[in-house]
Amino acid sequence: QVQLVESGGGLVQAGGSLRLSCAASGRTISSYGMSWHRQGPGKERELVAAISSGGRTSYADSVKGRFTISRDNAKNTVYLQMNSLKPEDTAVYYCAGRLRSQTRYMYWGQGTQVTVSS
Repeated sequence: QVQLVESGGGLVQAGGSLRLSCAASGRTISSYGMSWHRQGPGKERELVAAISSGGRTSYADSVKGRFTISRDNAKNTVYLQMNSLKPEDTAVYYCAGRLRSQTRYMYWGQGTQVTVSS
């Protein structure tokens, strides 16, 4: 019964940066695997970054080297630092979480819009 709320989206010029936050409530997420996904208009949802409970990270090739996922367990919050943004990064970004015993991400936020202008 964890709730996830994303924030930090907005309009930014190409080459700029944004930092997204995912604030969790209802449960402590220190033992959850957490991730960020995005869905652009007319496109399928895709995984862009993930971080395990132990801090291991993974990234989609399209964002590797530009995006960084991190977590602050004391604040029960996950972040996505996005640098060198490109117009193709425009999408609704979603935060998701799962327990180690779960094979799919079971908990999702409502999403936050990121728009990158050229």
